[in-house]
Amino acid sequence: MHNELESLLTRALTLDRHFAKLMEGHPAGSTAPLQDSVIRPLTEAFTELTGRAPVVQASEEGGETPDQVWQLAYDITRFRCQPDLPCGIQEATAALQHLAILSADDPEARLAELTKLQAGLESQIKVAPDGPYLVTNATQITDWLGVAIQALPQLALCRCGASETKPLCDGSHARIGFSGAKDPQRVADSRDTYEGVAVTVLDNRGLCAHSGFCTDRLPNVFRAAAEPFVAPSGGRMDEIKRAARACPSGALGYAMDGKEGDAPAREPAIEVSKDGPYRITGGIPLVDCGQRNAGASTEHYSLCRCGHSQNKPFCSGMHYYVGFTDPAPSEEPTLFEWAGGLPALTRMTHIFYGKYVPEDPLLAPLFASMSPDHPERVAAWLGETFGGPKLYTEMYGGYKHMVAEHAGKALTEEWRARWAQLISRAADDAGLPTDAEFRAAFAAYIEWGSRIALENSQPGATPPPHMPVPRWWWVCNATPGSRVSALAKPADDDQVIELPSAGEPVSFDRHIKPLFRAMDRKSMSFVFDLWSHTDVVQHAPGILDRLQQGSMPCDGRWPQEHIDTFARWITDGTPE
Repeated sequence: MHNELESLLTRALTLDRHFAKLMEGHPAGSTAPLQDSVIRPLTEAFTELTGRAPVVQASEEGGETPDQVWQLAYDITRFRCQPDLPCGIQEATAALQHLAILSADDPEARLAELTKLQAGLESQIKVAPDGPYLVTNATQITDWLGVAIQALPQLALCRCGASETKPLCDGSHARIGFSGAKDPQRVADSRDTYEGVAVTVLDNRGLCAHSGFCTDRLPNVFRAAAEPFVAPSGGRMDEIKRAARACPSGALGYAMDGKEGDAPAREPAIEVSKDGPYRITGGIPLVDCGQRNAGASTEHYSLCRCGHSQNKPFCSGMHYYVGFTDPAPSEEPTLFEWAGGLPALTRMTHIFYGKYVPEDPLLAPLFASMSPDHPERVAAWLGETFGGPKLYTEMYGGYKHMVAEHAGKALTEEWRARWAQLISRAADDAGLPTDAEFRAAFAAYIEWGSRIALENSQPGATPPPHMPVPRWWWVCNATPGSRVSALAKPADDDQVIELPSAGEPVSFDRHIKPLFRAMDRKSMSFVFDLWSHTDVVQHAPGILDRLQQGSMPCDGRWPQEHIDTFARWITDGTPE
């Protein structure tokens, strides 16, 4: 084992020297780019195993190639699979796996090989002494919006707050002398009991991460500026249970009839929250974390990411006080980003289908047989519509599936209006933004989308096929006449489109302009004029891209020969 580790260290030094030569003269150059993330932890691991410093140096032969990077990552991953190794082995493995995937021609194939190597290891989070969180075989890691972060078999997540490659560790903890010790002046570890009429609230202030989920969403029960903090009779039993189960730190719990409530049943996941901690759900085992707080949940917990918690490794809310921030979002965020991403939308749909629908005499029968994951499906649809990842399309079948969900249901205006009314209440309860700009766009889509669903559900309706999931924006351009109603009678279209023959030059006036109907022109008038040669030339590549995707025009894809004619016109130089 010792000889193999020395060999791995020698190869890492050789790669490091080659990387340093490549970066000479570069503004971001480093004399030892792998020193902090690979060589230091390997050196520390060797010393821990043998009691002596390694006697190694870079080889005079060899240099960096993608294959050599990959082979080193593969070999150290295989070595890492041995039991009872020092944390430095996992830390270096994480850095090399990341480098190998970044430089791979076929990253998915490489990732599959590394995953296979580590398949026999237990999924867990190990707290390295004064170092990162070493995450093994986690399969679901997302940012605060619910957008996936690539989950490598071995990860090292920053917990000192100083990494330049957040959330990944870059070895900064060693440079700054980070300490993982708890603060002796931290809030006392004490679990308090607040007995109410129907439910008892359990709370440990020493474990609280101060995310504000409880005080923001249920202020009559969880009172930030009053004592006692909890008024267990200030809210409905189901709301109190929901708040306790949603507490990301695990500080809150509840009991009924002397029995503590069960933890939520969720898939293992890690969320990198915005400007805050890692939020762990699904019971991922936490190893070498020291003594846990009284009553602490093992299903969900929050881990410090700023490096300043008083209750390390758990978050104590210090990120607020030290001004810990992630990179600033874009100046013009999407509705998806502004809403809070998939977690916020899922929270809203769970409240809607779990709280409002069962109590409503109109909607309860309508959704009585919905699938258990219906709230997640609706959240995915809204997320994609509001500019987020295409989860509904990838997981559930996109526009075609949504149309099929409503087909033949003969929904009524009364049902639609109640749905729109109550989903807005659920948005309030879920803490979605309340600024006028967001709520105007949100309400506009709820009205537009629910009326489309009503229309598509009617007997004899013929919704346009092969459409993409709509994309909503701050300025909503869903204007009258911009689409063909699913209830409209088929038009008697006697207009003959003249297409150019094989050797005939393509003319804008004769062949391209007639392809765009009056309603097409009207629907795009807020951007450009489809009957203007100048405007169409300026936007020709984008128009062609949408024509090929089938997202333009809005009521159905062009025949292929029309698309080919437009493409040929571009190739011929866009003549008039």
